[in-house]
Parts: sequence; C-alpha cells; structure tokens
Amino acid sequence: MATVDSSVELEGATAATGDGLTHSMRKNGRFVNPWPGWALPSFTGSPNMFQLMWKFTTGSGDQSSIPSQEVLDTTLPIVTPDFSSPVPEDGMKVTWLGHASVLVQFENISVLTDPIFSQRAAPFQFMGPKRYRGPPCRVQDLPTVDVVVISHNHYDHLDYNTVKDLHKRFGEKLCWHVPLGMSAWMKGMGCENVVEQDWWQEERVKDREDIKVVFTPAAHWCKRGPTDDNLVLWGSWCVIGRRSRFFFGGDTGYCHGFKEIGKKYGPFNLAAIPIGAYEPRDFMKNQHVNPEEAVQIHQDVQAKQSLGIHWGTFKLTFEGYLEPRSRVKEAMEAKGLKVEDFFTLDHGGSKVITIPQTEPSIEKETAT
Repeated sequence: MATVDSSVELEGATAATGDGLTHSMRKNGRFVNPWPGWALPSFTGSPNMFQLMWKFTTGSGDQSSIPSQEVLDTTLPIVTPDFSSPVPEDGMKVTWLGHASVLVQFENISVLTDPIFSQRAAPFQFMGPKRYRGPPCRVQDLPTVDVVVISHNHYDHLDYNTVKDLHKRFGEKLCWHVPLGMSAWMKGMGCENVVEQDWWQEERVKDREDIKVVFTPAAHWCKRGPTDDNLVLWGSWCVIGRRSRFFFGGDTGYCHGFKEIGKKYGPFNLAAIPIGAYEPRDFMKNQHVNPEEAVQIHQDVQAKQSLGIHWGTFKLTFEGYLEPRSRVKEAMEAKGLKVEDFFTLDHGGSKVITIPQTEPSIEKETAT
C-alpha cells in the first residue's frame, strides 16, 4: 500500500491547510511539533539534570518508591491473561499487557498497541530502564493478532525483540500500521505487511474493509540513535469499526489536537490514555501528560470509558509508582465525572466494554 505523505514543510509554528485540522510538519527534513510553545526536552533545563542523565543512561537512579516484589504482588498484581473467554458481539474486550501495550478485541479483530515484552526498554538488554513488573504473558501465548499500531520509535514503544517475535509467529498475516518514516526499519525486520501513515490518513485493514485505522496527532518526538532525531513521525491512533471506536493515545504531552480528534472521530467507546512518567514536570511536561491532563484528553476525545496506560511497569521518572492511579481518580472526582469511566487494570487483567444495542451506528462518515 502506498504511503501518503501530506506533511507540511515550512518555517512557521502551525501547519494550516484550511480543513481546521493540525497537520504534521517538517523543518529541514525532520518532523517538528506544530503546537505553540512546544520545545524538545533538555537535560540542561532541569534542576535534576545529573540525576536524569544517570538514570536515563543506566536505568538506575532513584528507585526508592518501588517496594519489594512481595509488596508489588499485592499492590500491582500480575495475572495470567484470560484469552479464552469470548468477546461479546455487542462489545469490546481490552487486556492490559503492561506499559503502553494493550490488546483490544472487537468485531472479530484483535489490535495490539506498542507491544513490548522485553525486560528492558533499551537497545541492549544489559542496561537501560528495566521492568519492575514483568510481562503477564509471552508473545506465543497471545491469541491471533490482526493489527499492530505503533505510536513512535522510542525503545519502550518499539521493541526490537518483540517485533521479531511477533513477525516470527504471525508473519505476513499481521498488519503493522506505523508513522511516516518507520517502514524502512520495519521491513528491515522482515515485516512485509506495513502501512505507513501521516496524521489524519485513513486506511482500511487488509481483508477487513469494515475496519478503518487512522493516524492522528500527538505531542512528542522520536529518536533511536545519535543522529536520527525526528526522522520518524509520532502520533496517536483511532481504530474504527461498524459500531465500535477505539482511541490509543500512545505517548504524548497535552495539545489541542485531542479536541480535533474528538470532533472528527469521537465519541469513542474506549480510549487507552497515558497517565504516568510525568515527573519532574519541568522536564516532562511537553512530552508526557500528567493524570489531570490525561483526564482532559478523556474529555477532549469524547471517550465513554478510558484505560490508564504508560505506568506501573518501567521506572522512567520520579513520581511514586502508584501515584498515577490515585491522581486519575482524584482528577475525575474533581471534574464531577464518574470515577469508573477512567479505570486501570492489573497487569494481564481484562475488561469487557458493552456497547448498548440502542447506540446508533458508529459508521458516521469520515471519508478519506
């Protein structure tokens, strides 16, 4: 399938094309954030500069908020996923596999987001951020996966070993939907069924014309090596069926793009929204939302229910390991929203999202 690159190459702060949507931008051949005031994270701008540099380089640093495994087994359990229970015809089933890895099943399709089953989020498995909660299953334990969506190329979202294992198991039957600039890396891994997309680009799933996959904006950045800064785009994803709509927030700071997504594609039956890795705020604000901003995204995209992701797996930042969960609850209460509408799961835990029979058809037209 041909790549559609509609990114705008210009020197300004916004990419306006007259459709009321914020489009991807490039400057000197590299993607840039179109959001006013966005700046690339800088170690030198943080009072915790040396702590951060050491921590992000070695995976060590402040681990004081992570208790013993015995305590973790009680406060943040790992359960064996139940992949055998059926997915109701009138609903969706979501399983959290840790960090930003989510398996969503609906309308006879299974979608996997940013899968990582490795112990470390790093180019090597002997150094870098290490899991304090292991994966609840192995790639070989998964049910059939039809689609994988990748939000960006950071190591905790695009994992070499996991991609290799998924390709080994499912081969060309597995369809990979990835951002602009990533297809060469994917094909270098042997993956053949790769669809590269720009923001707002809509594609139908191969052999499933009733399922639409849309790449949508986010506020983040990309890098895997010393010189490849932002050669790959970043973003969020919408997967749209006949009656079901799923939004995956990926990894992001807050931006007005979420209101645009909600207006064009909402409401969503289910959203997976990042809630962790946000402290210290002066360093993380532009790239990672905090729980209060996550709740705002929940409202912006018009999610009926949201799952908190991107927490409780890797020690990436300095907030307490359970703080994201409690602050989401407090933020929902502060806004007068139903706390149960923004939930978290145990590692490996699942939840069924019922779609009422009286709900109108989800296939409102969003023509390409």
